Amino acid sequence: MVSSPKVEKVLRLLQRELGEEKVVLDPVHRAVYERDATTIPVETKPPAGVIFPETKEEVRRIVEVLYEEDIPMIPRGGGSCLTGGSAGLRGDEVVVSFERMNRFRIDLENATVYAEPGVITYELQKAVEKHGLFYPPDPSSYKYSTVGGNVAENAGGPRCVKYGVTRDYVLGLEGVIKYGQTFKFGAPVMKDVAGYDFTKFLVGSEGTLGLITGAILRLIPLPKERRVLLAFFDDLETVGKAVTKIMTSGVFPSALEFMDRVCIKAVNDYKNLGLPEDKAGMLLIEVDGHPLSVREEVVEVASILERLGVETKTAKTKEEEDKLWAARRALGPAISKLGTGKVNEDIVVPRSRLAEYVPAVQKLAQKYGLLCAIFGHIGDGNLHVNFIFDASNPDELKKVERAVEELFKLTVEFGGSITGEHGVGITKKPFLKLQLGEVGLELVRGVKRLFDPKNLFNPGKLVDLT
Repeated sequence: MVSSPKVEKVLRLLQRELGEEKVVLDPVHRAVYERDATTIPVETKPPAGVIFPETKEEVRRIVEVLYEEDIPMIPRGGGSCLTGGSAGLRGDEVVVSFERMNRFRIDLENATVYAEPGVITYELQKAVEKHGLFYPPDPSSYKYSTVGGNVAENAGGPRCVKYGVTRDYVLGLEGVIKYGQTFKFGAPVMKDVAGYDFTKFLVGSEGTLGLITGAILRLIPLPKERRVLLAFFDDLETVGKAVTKIMTSGVFPSALEFMDRVCIKAVNDYKNLGLPEDKAGMLLIEVDGHPLSVREEVVEVASILERLGVETKTAKTKEEEDKLWAARRALGPAISKLGTGKVNEDIVVPRSRLAEYVPAVQKLAQKYGLLCAIFGHIGDGNLHVNFIFDASNPDELKKVERAVEELFKLTVEFGGSITGEHGVGITKKPFLKLQLGEVGLELVRGVKRLFDPKNLFNPGKLVDLT
């Protein structure tokens, strides 16, 4: 049964209007769409139903009906969110899944692409690369996360250090807000200052202001060559020095990724790479561009590291490069094997403070007796701090909760942000005030009230209205 006779009646009406295959009420489907990829224990409930629109007009109609009837809705892409953004909390929500809205259209003359929200990021990237174009945002979930989800969370990835995040590539958005009203902001142009920039504002709103039905994305020329090298460090202070030297050398890496000692061992066990496990940390550095400049820049980066007494290794073939990147992207599952529970937080601190921040986090983990694994996009200060614990032990879970709270306080004290790419969702909502303060939080609430006065778009996520 769905959550209430009223909700069931409305969904049955939509089922007759849109088709039985588009409005699904059976318990199995509802259970599948209850959770996302969040690993932190969160109490969830199956949604009242799942709707699969295939056109913008169907989305408009769905919102019109549900909003008028006071029925909350949760937009969903690939379900890869790590902060509970697409999880059900109340049991009376309706999930609007965009997986069937997966069409895109490439505009070569304007170097843009129009994409529906259900388009898989990886599939779009491969399609535009056939035309010598490039869509850089590359979250680790890019092979199954969607454009709509990436827009909702302002997704990042390793390439952000050079190319920026999703917001930097969104030129326009279409969607639906309260009572089925439609909006269209932006255009396939590089300059547009007509009024407030609602296009950029909606990116990262986590589905709390309305439903996105389409995005105009900016494309850039595809780099002709990429090269990858590894650097191994005996101490974390030298890691900080190396990052500063590289970023001020005139070389602009397309990726600058860090793994600590725990991560190196985890990847070795998972992928059998034979990386040295006696090192305090490792950098994976990628440079891209014209083949001649790439070769010179790889030599220059290696020279910078060698002057610091750092051991380096350059990938000789594309197969070696792919193997190293596969290892980096497999860090999540590799670390998951270290314990039955894992909490992955994505904090950001100024690069200048990384050398003192990482030891402070390790000291925090030791205080609570937790195994801690740190990796991430050190080039832009965005690190993934993972606390590993025994999920069957309630005392350990309490320790993790206290450690996470202290981690966020520490991050804000260091001048950073509690989230760089995972969003706020459910899990970070209690800590948003730490960063924004009461005035900032009230401004967020004010925007939410303007777009969604009934609090029906993804309620319970990012901010509460009361």
